[in-house]
Amino acid sequence: MDYKASDRIQDLQYFGEFGGVNPSISDSSTYTFLSAKTMFDTFEGNTEGCYLYTRHSSPSNLYLGEALAALEGTESANVYASGMGAITSVIFQLCDAQDHIVSSRTIYGGTYAFMKNFLKKFTIETSFVDMTNLDAVEQAITPQTKMIYCEAISNPLLEVANIKALSTLAKKHGIPLVVDNTFSPLSIAPAQLGADIVIHSLTKFINGSSDCVAGVVCGTTEFCLSLKDVNHGAGMLLGSTLDGLRAASILKNLRTLHIRMKKHSENALFLAEKFEDDGLKVVYPGLSSHPGFEVMQQQMHPKYGFGGIMTLDVGSLEKANLLMEMMQQKNLGYLAVSLGFYKTLFSAPGTSTSSEIPLEEQEAMGLSDGLIRFSIGLDDDINRTYEIMKSCMNELGILNKKQLAE
Repeated sequence: MDYKASDRIQDLQYFGEFGGVNPSISDSSTYTFLSAKTMFDTFEGNTEGCYLYTRHSSPSNLYLGEALAALEGTESANVYASGMGAITSVIFQLCDAQDHIVSSRTIYGGTYAFMKNFLKKFTIETSFVDMTNLDAVEQAITPQTKMIYCEAISNPLLEVANIKALSTLAKKHGIPLVVDNTFSPLSIAPAQLGADIVIHSLTKFINGSSDCVAGVVCGTTEFCLSLKDVNHGAGMLLGSTLDGLRAASILKNLRTLHIRMKKHSENALFLAEKFEDDGLKVVYPGLSSHPGFEVMQQQMHPKYGFGGIMTLDVGSLEKANLLMEMMQQKNLGYLAVSLGFYKTLFSAPGTSTSSEIPLEEQEAMGLSDGLIRFSIGLDDDINRTYEIMKSCMNELGILNKKQLAE
């Protein structure tokens, strides 16, 4: 029997102090000790299940971390106040001055800016490469390289990383493979494919209600404890730990992730196939025309689909902006960044979430100014959504006469 992530999450069971079906929320910034020695041992990291200060951890964070470790099939997980808090903690934990990172060139703009610009202050260099070209990845590795970093499905171009192959390459060179799995929770399980560390922005699909910002690092118990070390832990010393109240809220939403991901994927695949038939430039990992389609099929869990993100290239930024404004006026969704909400969200990445990437680099990687990134919502009648979206495109002349006739 294949024991699925959704089963592991469901089988986690916590009772509140008074028998509540949800675990009690620890609304406290500091914790008492029955003996001074226990406090000392906790500071030294020699105690299990003891809490000293919420910046270190809290019971609410522990519950959420255990659930997320179960989701990804790792030994442990630490939760953070943002996805960037998780990403930066991992990088600073693994890298010292003069070290080097090999990263995908098509990653979230905030991650790109941190690696490209901010890390220079610490003389940490990054080589941005085409992560789908394994030869290019290997050629970029140097004796100073401390990690290979990629996104399971990249933001915003939706390139699919071959995690098994990248893991083999990372192990060959004795370095960890770090995978941001924000776009594909449940659909892809990077740790099961060989990734050493898995990161999520919990803000997105995992929370699903666009009401908080959070992140997680999933990995070995040893690595997660190292992040919380009071002397050398990047997570502890950078102060990016998640608030316990938010952790409790995310844990509740996590329980429905498997249901939501199926619907997000179902709706996105429907729209992608329709718009491709209409002759539009649509990119979605579930289309056979996608360059990473075969890799995606090999490493995904079919029951959760190909994910809820797709892109459309409508030719120009002017048309993209007009279309997004019109779709918002027709209540199809929101012109907003982020993803994973119950309503469809859309934005032009080149001028928003990827604006940190210089224009010449956007052009080199194929990020056009007419590209719209869609986070497809949980619409019950997705055909109705399609018809309204198509009418908006007709009105703006995005579909040509041949397409209109068909």
